[in-house]
Amino acid sequence: MAKARLVCLDADDLMHPNTGEENYNESAYYNFYDPRARLGGFVRLGNRPNEHYAEMTICLYLPDGHVGFMYARPKIADNARFEGGGLRFEVRAPMREHRIRYEGNVCLLARPLELLDPKAAFTQNPHVPATLELTYTAVARAHGGEPRQQDADGRWVSVRSERAGQEFARGHLEQHGHAVGRLVLDGVETAIDGYGLRDRSWGPRYWQAPDHYRWLTMNFGLDAGIAAARTVQRDGSVVQGGFLYEPGVEGRFIASVEVETELGEESLHRTLRATLQPGDGGAPQIVEGRVLAMVPLRNRRNGVTTRIAEGLTEWRWGDRVGYGWSEYLDHVG
Repeated sequence: MAKARLVCLDADDLMHPNTGEENYNESAYYNFYDPRARLGGFVRLGNRPNEHYAEMTICLYLPDGHVGFMYARPKIADNARFEGGGLRFEVRAPMREHRIRYEGNVCLLARPLELLDPKAAFTQNPHVPATLELTYTAVARAHGGEPRQQDADGRWVSVRSERAGQEFARGHLEQHGHAVGRLVLDGVETAIDGYGLRDRSWGPRYWQAPDHYRWLTMNFGLDAGIAAARTVQRDGSVVQGGFLYEPGVEGRFIASVEVETELGEESLHRTLRATLQPGDGGAPQIVEGRVLAMVPLRNRRNGVTTRIAEGLTEWRWGDRVGYGWSEYLDHVG
């Protein structure tokens, strides 16, 4: 067989076989931001078929500073589809068009940092009905995939590369998109026309596997975007990379990611500066970010509390101004 390399197939946009690990996860995530409406958010479904539940999250960043948030663990029987807790994803055309629909309640928070104590936040703030409907259309090609090599018949065969204790995603893809649709929140309808990034991951996952990571997603309108990540593993090794595109450049590999951070309230990131070194040896790309709204989420397992800080971020890349998310994962207890 030829040497393994990262290969992204159209089939990676469909459900993958459950390979049987207790913590097998297949998840899909979409973010979006409409600067005209000053409305954005993200939705995620993570199937854990061998633990018989899914992780459902919807988080809406509203123009007045409120956040609409809901999390649920609906029971699932298998990994046949992304549907649970009122949220449903549909692949209309792999790597080109997806549909998102949520119907249910969200907890409406005037002070999103109250989610540092989720139980208190959910009991002390009102819950209101929400309907979110989006069509998500690709504006650039997908990057990522899974380590694969071709067999004698030319078929791509998966190659396991994750190390024990570092399982976070055997396969992973990211793609920038155009999100169009509507949000009806407590009876008030708002049209949405913005840009964002989606990802899809499959394979064993514990949120507690890495020591920490910084994941930066950026949209600069229809024709420019960046996705970059820097993950530090428990053994101190670093996994970093990403890609950018702009007019005339379809996809430029990022080899290294350095992030300088200024912390704010509750030691959550407030501003950041990312230095992205292209893999082609070109000049480093400097992007500065300012967090517009922060939502701290958490995951607990085996006595470890993991914080996932979700910052809606305004990005400046040279003369460009864009929007996206800066997601910081750290263990806090």
